[in-house]
Amino acid sequence: MGLWLSKIVGYPRNYGIKSVNMSPSLNTFLLPAPLPKWPEGRGFATGVINLGEIEVAQIKRFEFIWGSHLSHDRRKGISFYKPVDIPVGFFSLGHYCQPNDKPLNGYVLVAKGLASQDPSLLAIMMPVDYTLVWNSDDGMEIYDQHSYFWLPKPPSGYKALGFVVTTQPVKPDLAEVGCVRQDLVDDCETCDSMLEINSKFRNIPCKLFKTRPRNRGMQGRGVPVGTFCCTSLWTAEEEMPVTCLKNKDLDWHAMPNLDQIHALIHHYGPTVFLHPDEVYFPSSVSWFFINGALLYKAGQSNGEPIDAEGSNLPRGGENDGEFWLDLPADERREVLKRGNLETAKLYVHVKPALGGTFTDLAMWLFSPFNGPATIKIGPRNIALSRTGEHIGDWEHFTLRVSNFTGELHSVYFSQHSGGVWKNACDLEFIEGNRPVVYASKHGHACYPYPRTYLQGSSGLGIGIRNDCARSNFFVDSSTHYEIIAAEYLGEDVTEPFWLQYMREWGPHIVYDSRKELDKVVKRFPLLLRRSIANLVGKLPGELCEQSGPSGPKEKNNWLGDERW
Repeated sequence: MGLWLSKIVGYPRNYGIKSVNMSPSLNTFLLPAPLPKWPEGRGFATGVINLGEIEVAQIKRFEFIWGSHLSHDRRKGISFYKPVDIPVGFFSLGHYCQPNDKPLNGYVLVAKGLASQDPSLLAIMMPVDYTLVWNSDDGMEIYDQHSYFWLPKPPSGYKALGFVVTTQPVKPDLAEVGCVRQDLVDDCETCDSMLEINSKFRNIPCKLFKTRPRNRGMQGRGVPVGTFCCTSLWTAEEEMPVTCLKNKDLDWHAMPNLDQIHALIHHYGPTVFLHPDEVYFPSSVSWFFINGALLYKAGQSNGEPIDAEGSNLPRGGENDGEFWLDLPADERREVLKRGNLETAKLYVHVKPALGGTFTDLAMWLFSPFNGPATIKIGPRNIALSRTGEHIGDWEHFTLRVSNFTGELHSVYFSQHSGGVWKNACDLEFIEGNRPVVYASKHGHACYPYPRTYLQGSSGLGIGIRNDCARSNFFVDSSTHYEIIAAEYLGEDVTEPFWLQYMREWGPHIVYDSRKELDKVVKRFPLLLRRSIANLVGKLPGELCEQSGPSGPKEKNNWLGDERW
């Protein structure tokens, strides 16, 4: 265990981004291209955001306070910082911490109260006292320097939003942080556990968590502050000791206008690489329709052709099984299954995130056909003939952009029934600030790096292979895209007819997967078959049957938040 020396630290925009050349053999770390001058708008990328009665700014420069590493490897510890260079008139809301194995790439918000109709109701006030929550001085003299974690005690009617860390047992200055009026805050919850320290002498643990707004959907008003939650004897049933801010600006004035959205996509639009052995390519929705896709209705044996815009599709309602799409039973079927890369584009849904302090650009990729799966059992890879196939395939990834600056903050990669967030500093980039997305072979799920991802049990070495690699097959979303929805812009964006189709984009299929998997098991020596059969039984249930997916608007993340 030990201590890092105190210092002022900060980082340039998108520090540590990996920029990669088109050549698969070249992977180099380069500073990104500078941010462009965004088109004129209202409050987007102005450096501050108006939340109604308070104004907030992001701070990315910090003074190191204390660090704990629980082994000889300092990268496994956590360091704590206080924000510096706070603009005049703004209050710090708490200190910041992050693991040592990542570049310093976080932020905290600072806040300033704005003029109120009632001057006696200040938006922000100093705490009246501090409560010591935990300290590292357990009598064992383990640390080079001790630390003390303080929770601000707010005035009546106000809430604390973060903790203060010191290296002395003296309470912090009351002016160190501000507390916000309770009608201007929102509920938050703990998420990722960052550290747990057990005091050997007093047996009082210290647990550190990241926090996030409880309601994170498109209409959610909670704004994360960037601070952490420190607990000792707190339990999940008790009220959270800290809260987050609430955006009470009903007009979302910090969200980008249409010109700014186009500029963001041109600047950050990822290149989506398909596998070099891919045979089931994406296409545009219109190409799918005009080349033979059919609309079927329950009780009717013949399908109805669909026009290029999907204007004759049923609109609204719910996915009740009354309608579905399918491919024709003639020679056009194989043509449609192969897709058409030349017409492929990304369909973009633009929405507020984290109380309107970020913009989410959800980019949807459509493929007419999802190919059969390949399963891995130990060292063997076995391509299945039909299991895993389905007609119609919607996959997506989401760019999260800061509304303070227009910087790319992170990207969400949707992967079958789950997904993962990656910070901008952990991404591969191409041509400046444009991330790379890899679509898996046959399944088109989105991944951040070229490798094989196992959907199943990595520990047992069995699952469905998701193979990702660079190739000459790609879609450049910075030029091949269509904005299909941005509800906060009202009539500025017209949603296409097909987006209102809420039913399935393919028929329901039941596979005789047991018969096919039994054949797989019989390939192994007799003594191993029972064990292999047990392992095969752990494969994802989606191999057994599959319905065509519902469209983007039927997905949970259309109104909600990605799995953040």
